[in-house]
Amino acid sequence: MSTPEPGADLRELDCRGRLCPLPVIDLARALPEVAVGDVVGVVADDAAARVDVPAWCRMRGQEYLGEDAADDGVPRYLVRRLT
Repeated sequence: MSTPEPGADLRELDCRGRLCPLPVIDLARALPEVAVGDVVGVVADDAAARVDVPAWCRMRGQEYLGEDAADDGVPRYLVRRLT
């Protein structure tokens, strides 16, 4: 897994309790507010997000950096804005 580069901002998007496809819809809406090169951490407890977020990145030309966990252990999917 890649990690955010030093100096890159990480914006956490709380999608706990939101079912497919809402986490990727939230990601798509939030991305224009993120600077190119910065990272969005999509925190989602819906199991479908594990597949949906990387697929969305491939379709939208963004970089999927992998998965880690939020402070409470909920999965967090890291996306770097490329365009």
